[in-house]
Amino acid sequence: MRAALLRLHRWVGLVLAAFLLLAGLTGSLLAWNDELETALNPDLFVAAPAGTGPALDPLLLRERVQAAFPQALVLRAPLQIEAGRTLVFRLYARPGGAGAAPLADDQVFVNPWTGRIQGERRWGDLGQGRKNLMPFVLRLHDSLAITGIGNYWMGLVALLWTLDCFAGVWLTLPARAGSAGPAVWLARWRPAWRVRWRGGAHKLNFDLHRAGGLWPWPMLFVLAWSSVAFNLREVYEPVMRTLFAHQLEPAPPPGGAPLLQPPVGWQQAREAGRARLLQAAATRGFAVLGEYMLIYDPRRGEYGYYARTTLDVSERWGLTRVGVDARSGETTGLWLPTGGAAGDTVRTWLTTLHMAAVGGWPMRVFVSLTGLVLAALAVTGVLIWLRKRRAAARRGASPPACARTAP
Repeated sequence: MRAALLRLHRWVGLVLAAFLLLAGLTGSLLAWNDELETALNPDLFVAAPAGTGPALDPLLLRERVQAAFPQALVLRAPLQIEAGRTLVFRLYARPGGAGAAPLADDQVFVNPWTGRIQGERRWGDLGQGRKNLMPFVLRLHDSLAITGIGNYWMGLVALLWTLDCFAGVWLTLPARAGSAGPAVWLARWRPAWRVRWRGGAHKLNFDLHRAGGLWPWPMLFVLAWSSVAFNLREVYEPVMRTLFAHQLEPAPPPGGAPLLQPPVGWQQAREAGRARLLQAAATRGFAVLGEYMLIYDPRRGEYGYYARTTLDVSERWGLTRVGVDARSGETTGLWLPTGGAAGDTVRTWLTTLHMAAVGGWPMRVFVSLTGLVLAALAVTGVLIWLRKRRAAARRGASPPACARTAP
């Protein structure tokens, strides 16, 4: 079995090396996405308040953006206003317009104190220059910048990486020596955690690969399995729903034409969501920290009212959600990011850790360094294989699969 795992670890590592190198390097940058976006594009993200007055109502700003872009739909209204930052509105193409020209831009940046539109961009289009550099980095990270098949491919990479996480750590374990106790076994495993800084480049490279995979192993597994959650739900959902309970999700959207002019307006939907969430907070014992987003889905004819609560993990967004029927104004359900069901709590933590959205700057530093470690593991693994391949060629034999202990 060990020989089979050695070969599997080698070939999976070689197949995934380039993708993990890319994912690690781009992920290290994305841990600082907000800061880099602001530094690269202050004209889009920095908003100066107008005097000492309060910010305008985000729903009023949504109406203004909708009026300024009648060819598009503004289906999201950000409700969380941050000091010195613009609000970002997303534009969506109107359905059923066969032959209509695609939207030139799909993000609009608005000063929430003055209502002035500060800029626009087509998210992820590197042809627009610097203002889309970080969105393009995210596209590379998620999907190799290839819509559709790229996401699926990176999901398969993440799945193989998840499995290889277990194979890699198992290969570092020493074999049990008869009746030797745990202390002896741990003592034999201890060298796998060390790096020999002297003794030659190959020994250093080997130790960096082995110890570099052991020390951050829990975070590497979190990154791998959460990547499956993002990109390969066909695998993640059945596995996690077998292991854990989940809250009920909204039913698939009904067939028929989308409801583009709902009887219930945005203001009424927000009020209904607020009231339902405050009632739930009082009965379930959590606190509402602030509003985050109001989203309208014309396919379902339903609003999603999102807020940050003490049940949220992220420091940057809120996932506590109340559904509001766009025809009747009645609330259709409550979804809690933690405390509602174990499976949802696990997913919330996995995805929030993946995006370094908890723990402040120390967590972002840690995730950024872990991305660099992942890139280094890809490089050192290839270097180890190349050296063994050259050594085998000199001996006139086929290259060995891998090696557990240092040469």
